[in-house]
Amino acid sequence: MKKLALGGQAVIEGVMIKSNSYIAIAARKNGKIIAKSEKLGKRPFFFRWAFVRGVVNLADLLALGIKALSWSAEQQSESNEKITKLEIAATLLLSVGFAMLIFVVVPYFAAHLAGLREDARPVLFNLVDGMIKVALFVLYVAAISLMKDVRRLFQYHGAEHKAVYCYENGKKLTVENAKRFSRLHARCGTSFLFIVLIVSILLFSALPSAVAYAYPAFAKMNFLAKRAVLVSLRILMIPVIAAVGYELLKLGAKFERNFFVRILLMPGLFVQRLTTREPSSKQIEVAIRALKEILRLEKASRG
Repeated sequence: MKKLALGGQAVIEGVMIKSNSYIAIAARKNGKIIAKSEKLGKRPFFFRWAFVRGVVNLADLLALGIKALSWSAEQQSESNEKITKLEIAATLLLSVGFAMLIFVVVPYFAAHLAGLREDARPVLFNLVDGMIKVALFVLYVAAISLMKDVRRLFQYHGAEHKAVYCYENGKKLTVENAKRFSRLHARCGTSFLFIVLIVSILLFSALPSAVAYAYPAFAKMNFLAKRAVLVSLRILMIPVIAAVGYELLKLGAKFERNFFVRILLMPGLFVQRLTTREPSSKQIEVAIRALKEILRLEKASRG
C-alpha cells in the first residue's frame, strides 16, 4: 500500500492512531492489550484542500482525542462507568475555554501590563506576547509532568512517535525495530504549536493597522473597547492561523532533513523532550497494536 499519513496521540495506558479513514485505539488493561477501531465518516472532497484540511484535522483531533481519552479512562475504571456525550462535550468546551484564557487572553494583557502598546509597537508587542505564551506553556507542561500518571501518558506519547517512525521508514513493526527510532517527531502537535506561534506573531502584528484601515472609527475607541475588538479578532483568526501552520508543518516534515528546516523545527523538538518520555517495551507494543489495526482496516477496505 501507499504510505499512509498517520496522526495520533497518547491516551490513558494506551495510544490512538488515526488515518484519513479510520481511528484505532489500543490500551493495556489487566496486563492484556485491548483495541477498539472506528471508521470515520466520509467528508466532502474540499475538506482535503490545502488551508482547509488543517482546520478540519485540528477539529477532528480535538473531538476524537477527547473521545479516545474517555474510552481509555473507562477501561481503567473498576466500575466500567460510561462517559456520556454531554460530559465529553462539556470537557471539550472547558478545555478549549481554558486554553483560550491561559494562552490568548492572559499573555495579551500581560504584555500590556509590561508597558507595551499594541497600537504603537505591534511587532515588539507580539514578540513579547509570544514569549509569554511559550513560557506559560513550558511551565504548564513542566508542572503536570511531575504527576506520575502524566509521566506515563508522556511515555505513551513517545511510544506513538517511535511506532509511526518505524512504519514511515518501512521497517517491520516490532518492538525492537521501533525502539531504535527517536521519540521526537517533526509532525507532532507540539511542533505545530510553535509554528502556529510564529505565524500568529506575523499576522497579529499587522492586525491593529488592518483594523484601523478597514474601520477608521477604531482609532477613536477607548482603551477597553479597542482591546475587546483586538482580542476577539485574535480568537476568530485562530482557524486561519491553524490552517497556515498545518501546511507549514507538513512542508517541514517533508523536508525535515534540510538544515534550515531543522533549525525552524528545533524549538518544537526541544519542547517535545518535555511532552514525551522514553517508553518501555510494553508501551511500544501497545502503540504497534494500534498502528497494525489501522493498517489491517486500510488493507481490507482496499480489497
